[in-house]
Order: sequence, then structure tokens, then C-alpha cells
Amino acid sequence: MRKTFIPILLVVILGSAMLFSSFKPEDKKDKTEQRVEDLLSKMTLEEKAGQLNFVVGDLFNTGPTVRTSESDKFNEAIRKGEITGIFNIHGAAYTGKLQKLAVEESRLGIPLLIGADVIHGFKTVFPIPLGESASWDLAAIEKSARVAAKESAASGINLTFAPMADVARDARWGRTAEGAGEDPYLVSLITAARVKGFQGNSLSDPQTIAACVKHFVAYGAAEAGRDYNTVDMSEYELRNTYLPPFKAALDAGSATIMTAFNELNGVPATAHTKVMRQILRDEWGFKGLVISDWQNIWEMTSHGYAQNNAHAGELALKAGTDLDMMAEIYLKELPQLVKSGKVEQKYLDDAVRRVLWLKFKLGLFDNPYLYSNTKTEKKQIRSKENLQAAFDMAQRSIVLLKNENNLLPLSASAKQKIAVIGPLGNNKEDMNGTWSFFGEAQHPVSFLEGIKKYAKGAEVTYAEGCELYSDSKAKFDAAVAAANKADVVVMAIGESAVMNGEGASRADVSLPGVQLELVKAIHATGKPIIALVSSGRALELTWLDENIPTILATWSLGSEAGNAVASVLFGEYNPSGKLPVSFPRAVGQLPLYYNHKNTGRAYDGNHSEPGSERVYKSRYRDVPNTALYPFGYGLSYTTYKYDNLKLSTDKLAPAGQLQVSIDVTNTGKYAGEEVVQLYTRDLVGSITRPVKELKKFQKLTFMPGERKTVKFTISPEDLAFWRADLTYGTEPGDFKVFVGPNSRDVQEASFTLLKDGSVKYESSIKN
Repeated sequence: MRKTFIPILLVVILGSAMLFSSFKPEDKKDKTEQRVEDLLSKMTLEEKAGQLNFVVGDLFNTGPTVRTSESDKFNEAIRKGEITGIFNIHGAAYTGKLQKLAVEESRLGIPLLIGADVIHGFKTVFPIPLGESASWDLAAIEKSARVAAKESAASGINLTFAPMADVARDARWGRTAEGAGEDPYLVSLITAARVKGFQGNSLSDPQTIAACVKHFVAYGAAEAGRDYNTVDMSEYELRNTYLPPFKAALDAGSATIMTAFNELNGVPATAHTKVMRQILRDEWGFKGLVISDWQNIWEMTSHGYAQNNAHAGELALKAGTDLDMMAEIYLKELPQLVKSGKVEQKYLDDAVRRVLWLKFKLGLFDNPYLYSNTKTEKKQIRSKENLQAAFDMAQRSIVLLKNENNLLPLSASAKQKIAVIGPLGNNKEDMNGTWSFFGEAQHPVSFLEGIKKYAKGAEVTYAEGCELYSDSKAKFDAAVAAANKADVVVMAIGESAVMNGEGASRADVSLPGVQLELVKAIHATGKPIIALVSSGRALELTWLDENIPTILATWSLGSEAGNAVASVLFGEYNPSGKLPVSFPRAVGQLPLYYNHKNTGRAYDGNHSEPGSERVYKSRYRDVPNTALYPFGYGLSYTTYKYDNLKLSTDKLAPAGQLQVSIDVTNTGKYAGEEVVQLYTRDLVGSITRPVKELKKFQKLTFMPGERKTVKFTISPEDLAFWRADLTYGTEPGDFKVFVGPNSRDVQEASFTLLKDGSVKYESSIKN
């Protein structure tokens, strides 16, 4: 049976999105397809509907209710074939028991999908996805997903609802934490890396799991940054900004895709025929499984798009949503909808084919217990190697935002007094971050624990200062007293795990509660302060930037948070992270992103000063237009000099290439890693173009004093976009190219694309 997978697997390795066969009944060349058709022919309408019914388990829950223990509640439904799978359960023994029920006690013996929200690690917790994205390290990100796949697969899981490919440009949106930031190119590369990490080279490998890229589509553009909210945008914006990461994920082989909660231009995503039938199926040729998000089908009645549950089921299935998560509308309504003729049976059969095909691809029909090996589970969970990978990823995720007078790194051997102050200083549970409910609260290393471990010569004290969910200042005095006795203060502040993520939008993205007042009280002592800012979004840190000498973005770093932070504080690791999102000066700037467009009255100044004058430009009177910390920004303990930007030609032919080179020198005394970034600007287009667009980057290691000539190649394909006539390709004209350490501090040169060179939209993103 294994031999039947070889042709398909070669396609996956080559990065094709064409994961599955065409499912045409008359084509019987593939034995797996024959088995799918034979099984489909034996199924009743009710059993077919059951194969489209995905329900939450009894261990963890991402919905409105909480279950805490195993039960027998699913047994009878499994025997009747009313459930295709269960999600957010785990445990090799438990999942094995459920699979035994499905294959031995149901009429057709169809195994179960076991899904889970494995978002940034399983038992070994990695940094939140936004934090990982700050590494700009695709190999490390792929390894993170690989470790998560091994652990979760060993615990009985064969499908994860990740990665999230939503471009997020509004820090108020809580699910910013779950993605890769504001730039479609970077999000595309990172999303593809995660898919490859989860799925490996073969879905039937017991150490891999199927990926489910989400949320299709434009969920990250929710109005006002409020989760689940309305989205309305042009097709140009959809195709140029929000669709590319999904295309990249499917090109990387993602087996499944999940619909979004939002409506798009008046139509709920779960019933959006244009994006699912025309774009996903017809244009992209995706043959995989489309899964609804939690009760998405039922929610169409709340949107005012469906009259009732039956109508919602009809609309969703016809539009292309195959699997119903938690609404049970397909189970209850589809048989009668087919019998009445409101839904053609071909829609039902095609959806069931895709479910069965995925189960075959996962190897479940050959061995239903492939993912339920208790010995493998014990070996994989929180292994030494897995924790080391989490430690490495956490180090790479930290971004140094400010380091005035080189306060960092600290000396680990110095006889100094260090005061750790703040509600996140001795906090273990919140280190896991959002979407980490498989990771136990007792396992993460706290900042205090890590600092005590690394600071061998120091006296380390701790004061909480304030609580995360209280405005009380009762603990301020103890914190001030601790600071007064210290030589240096480490402030551990920011968001808890539940302050970001799904359902955690915030209208004010400053430090929650009284934390800023606590920082001001400690600042008044005159002691040097190092601020560790943990968050799942870009926060407004203007006062800190103006007053605190050293600031690090520490996101939510996972199991090894404290060790990773301490290794950076004491110079064992030189921070190399770069921001995947722009940090605002004020919440009123949101949404904020570097690759915006100019207006007819673009404001060129960097500052806006209050006054009586009126300037008729696109600007704020009270703050600059620019980000406090721009996209791609991140400092190091060493310094880098960029010079000698050169282009191989100033004329790029339609079939030609342009070489860009720049000299980068480590001018400091530490070895370090630098992300050299290349951006372009199309000066005139049939639709207006962004002021900058990330096109290439390289993360390189430099020894002290080392100079490297960094080279990039630009081809017409890199300059293609969806044009005014909604065709994909390039347009002749003048361009600028920018190279630098971030999106703001760049050197620039110019070139001309000589004439239109049409680029076929088939491959996605290349670095």
C-alpha cells in the first residue's frame, strides 16, 4: 500500500499545491482513489454527513465551555459514523481507544481525524508565532513546527489548525500574536516554513501531521482591529496583500485550509463562492480539504446571510466548505437537503472524497493506531532535544529596541545587586503565551529563575510591584525599596497570555493596568532600568522609549523564556531579532504598517508640532506619522555599517536579472547576526503602489571587524503585482531599490524596467 503514495509525495516535495487527485470516478488508475470510491459507494447519506462533522473533545476547548477529563460521550456517535473526527484531545492511549471504536465498532470502519490547535509547540512550548517571526530565521521556524509535529503526533494528533497566514496591520487585533506580522512577503515565507515543518516529506510519516492554513481570507483586516469584525476591501488589496501567504502555504503543500470568521465584502467567508470556488479551487487548483472555523456555518444566521441552519448548510457546502466544525449543521441538515434537491449530491460526495483522501494520506486506513504509540509519546514529550530547540528559538525571537550607553550586556560574574521587578518577573504560566493550553503552567522557566541561574556573581531580589489584573498600587513601595537597594533593575512588564490572542482585541495598546505608573515610580529612583516587554502585539511604548535606557521585546517566549532572556541579558547570546510589525507612537495611528501608499498630499516631515498653523498635508498634529520602531527594526550589542550600494545595471530587461550588492561591516566588538533587508518601490503603476515593499533578505553572521559584500538578485518576477485590469504581471517604468537594517534606515538606488514582462502566477514567494 505504501507504494501508492510515491507519486503524490513527489508532488509535495516539489512544493506543489496539487496535493490530491482530481477525484473523477471514471479515472481508476490510482489505487487509493479506487478505495475512496469503493468506500463512498457503500455510504448512506447519513454516513456521508457524519464524515463532515468535526467536534471538540473533552480535554481542552477553545470555545465557550470547558471540559477537563476524558469521557465516553463520543462512543455512540463514533459507532454510528456521526463523527469524522475530534479535536483538542490528546494522549496516545485515549486516541487509540477512540480509533479502535471507529475502525472496529462502526459499520464502515473509517478512522478518525484527531485535530488540535498546536500553534507554537505542544508540551514543549515555543515563542508565540509573532515572536518566532521576529527571528527572521526560516530554518529555525521550520524546526519549531517540526518539533511540535513530533510531540503532538506522538500524543495521537494527526491534524493541526495552523499556521495562521493572516496579514495583521492593526495592533489592536488580538490574533496578531498568532501570525507573522504586517508584510505579505515575510508572512508568506514564514507560513510556508511552518507548513513544511508540520508536514515534512510525507503525511503518512507518524512524526508528521497535516497542516491547516488559516483563516481564509482577510481575517487580519477586521475593522477597528476588533476580532470577528467586518472586512471590506478591493480585489486589488485582497490579491496583492492578503492572498499571497495562503498561496505560499498551499504551494508548500498544506493539506487543508480553514475559513475565516469575518465577512468579506458582504459575504461570510464560509460561504464565499468567489474566493473558495473561483480562486482557491479554479485558479489555484487546490484539491484539499476546506474546514470551517468554530461554528462558522451556524454564525451565518447571525451575519444575516442565512435564513436558518438548513440554509446556512446549503450555502456553505455549495460555496466549498467541506468540513463543519462544531455546528453539526451538516450532520443534521444535509441528508434532507440532498433528498429535497436543494443541494446536489455531487457537492456532498466531493466533500466526503476530500475527507477520506486525507485520512488515506495520513496512513490511517493502513494503520489506524499510527499516531497512538505510548512508548513514542513518552520518548518525545519535552525531550532534552526539544527543549534545546525551544531555547534556541526563544533567543532568536528577542528584539533589542534600545540600549542607551551600552547598558547591556550585563556581566554574569560581577558582584552586583539586581532587582527583578514587575508582574511578569516571577511568572511561569504567562510565559507560555496565548494558544498554549497543551503546555502545563508549571513548566516554563520564569525570568527570575533564568536570571538567578545565569547571574552567578550577583545578588538577585524580586518584587512584584503590581498585579496584571488590578489597578492597586499597594505593592509599589516594596518595589521601590527593592530598586533603591539594587545596582540595576530589570522590569518585567507587558501582557499576560490572555491579553492577546483570539477574542482579545484591545482598544488601548499601551501597558495594561498600572504598569506604566510602576515603571515611572522605579524610574524616579534614578537606577538604570532594563525593560523586558512581553506582548502578543506591537505596544505603544513612547514613554519608555523617551525615559528607559534599555528595552527588549520579549513577546511570550515559551518553555525556555527565562533561560533565553538571561542568556541575552548576560551576553551569552547577542540579540538578532527584527520586528515583524511596526510599533506605534500612539494608538490613534492604527492601523500602522511600513508598506503604505502615498497620498496626493504626502507629508515629508518626520515630526508634527502642535501650534496654530494649519498644514494641508496628510499628517497628525500631535505625533509624527512614522512608527516609533519601524518594521524590520532591531539592534545588536555590536554595530554595523552599510555602504557602497551598487546595481549591476540601471536597465532591467523583461527576461533579465539585476544584481544588487552592498558592503556590510561589523564595526563593533561582538560577533553577531544581522538581517540585511532589500526593498523596492514601483514609482508609477496602473494602480498606486506602496512606498516600499520587502523583496529579499539575508540573515548573516559577522565576526568583529568582518566585512561582507551582500548580494541580491532582482528579476521581473519580483516586481509583479495584480494590475488595474486584475491580471498578474509587471509594468515598465522606474523603480527604486533600498537596502538596510530595517525599513526606515536604508540606502537607495534607481533602475528602470524596460517593458512589460508578464509573469505567470503559479509559484509563490522566493527568498
